[in-house]
Amino acid sequence: MTPASAGPCPAIALEGVSIVFGAGASAYEAVANVDLRVAPGEFVAIVGPTGCGKSTLLNVVAGLLAPARGKARVGGVEVRGVAASAGYLFQQDALMPWKTALANVSVALEVGGVAPAEAKSRAEKWLARVGLARFAERYPHQLSGGQRKRVALAQTLIRDPAVLLMDEPFGPLDAQTRGLMGDLLLSLWQADRKAVLFVTHDLDEAIALADRVVVMSAGPSSRVVSRHVVALPRPRESADIRLDPAFHALRGAIWSDLKAEVMKAYGEQFGEIAP
Repeated sequence: MTPASAGPCPAIALEGVSIVFGAGASAYEAVANVDLRVAPGEFVAIVGPTGCGKSTLLNVVAGLLAPARGKARVGGVEVRGVAASAGYLFQQDALMPWKTALANVSVALEVGGVAPAEAKSRAEKWLARVGLARFAERYPHQLSGGQRKRVALAQTLIRDPAVLLMDEPFGPLDAQTRGLMGDLLLSLWQADRKAVLFVTHDLDEAIALADRVVVMSAGPSSRVVSRHVVALPRPRESADIRLDPAFHALRGAIWSDLKAEVMKAYGEQFGEIAP
């Protein structure tokens, strides 16, 4: 069942958020008056043209960027400074090259005051959950791209964050590995149903993973132009769900909205509309 998109206390809430870079005549309004709520246990994907402010919204929720207007809340609490209750998975992993996979995962607990022995024990369990028990003593340069992503995912989830923010986390991976990582993410998410805000350029990925897909307009002053419920059964496997006729119907409806904004962004950048 898809969680409700709104409730008395959303896990994540953006309330009239506008983001402005620069000041005076050089000021650029990247995002304007965005309202977005993610219910507890809901998986929401954001799609939109390049440069429309998708990642910028994640940074506001994470507390890495203060909005010019409006508020961000996590668990009903206004975000002021870095939101410690949010886990953030970036497109490029932040693994320390001088630490093993095990040490990279355990350090996420150690910096929070967990004793090294306890952190190591819990890290071993998380590496097993992401299928890397046999690779615990390998360094990042000895791992494939998909394996490094698994380590980064374990590193993020071991902290048990209240919400999960994901900024094109599987973007650099090949299509096959990307699909496998999506399935792994869904299996882990299904276990505890954290609220997820997931940014991607891949519309198929957004539909395969999410409960709702939110479409952003071209910038400047990007806004939410449409919201689509993904009423596809769970649990899902990305390869199988893409064969469902309902998947293709929904993809067509979302692409109709998204294509118009992509064409606007293209025209803004190159001065003409692509054929």
